[in-house]
Amino acid sequence: MALSHSSVDAEAAARLVAFGMRPKQLPARDVVYGDLVRRYGEDNAFKALTHAVAAGLGLMVLEVNQQAGAVLAATDESVFEIKMDSYARQAKIRERRETEKVLHGLIHLATAALGYPRPDDLANDTYIGRVSVEQVDAMVREAARMLDERAAAAEANNDPLADAPELEQAWRAYTRRPAAAATKDGRLAADTTRGMVSRALRFLADQGFLVPVSDEQGGTYRTTPRYQIQVRELAADAAFDDLLALDVVAVATAGGTLRAAASDTL
Repeated sequence: MALSHSSVDAEAAARLVAFGMRPKQLPARDVVYGDLVRRYGEDNAFKALTHAVAAGLGLMVLEVNQQAGAVLAATDESVFEIKMDSYARQAKIRERRETEKVLHGLIHLATAALGYPRPDDLANDTYIGRVSVEQVDAMVREAARMLDERAAAAEANNDPLADAPELEQAWRAYTRRPAAAATKDGRLAADTTRGMVSRALRFLADQGFLVPVSDEQGGTYRTTPRYQIQVRELAADAAFDDLLALDVVAVATAGGTLRAAASDTL
């Protein structure tokens, strides 16, 4: 029995959503994917149908374009939402306690801020940022140092810290851990902060948000259009603004190569 036009359209919309759930699949590498992305941009009815299909699956369409493909985000309680336990398994986190969750949250926040430290970077679709394991670790440690000073000053002035940003509640746990230590076989120990950062960046690469560039600085990666779209959403988070407000990110070159401002002092 032949399918109706509505059934064919629904199947096409579902296929576009399915493509978006394959992190490393890009329209430029698949003719069908590219055609669906073009149709999404030209056909408002198809666009609305794609959003409806995604919503039915507990997903939100953030963007659809030829550079990034279909970029999706899971809504609260969606079956596709990445829970801490799932992330822990994928990133090979040994401990899944609340502390680990907070620390990895800091790492991901710092990675996003290093990748796109200026509003113009997020607005420019051609911008490509670079991050490395050492840069991310240096940034979090410098932020921790500054938050430590802020907390000490507040304590000296008898100021309450109840209204302090969430970052101020997590720096102690990060700084208590060594930055780097080798295992007997020469690998980076998993419970060091750079070991945690390395796993987090590999996870982002597996999700199509970063692309490995070299082994320099513990592992260097470039950002992707898919990641830029995700960080645009994250930029609305108060914690992201709090981190950038500390001014621990600096642009080292006109070409946009980034470094942590703290890296020279560590």
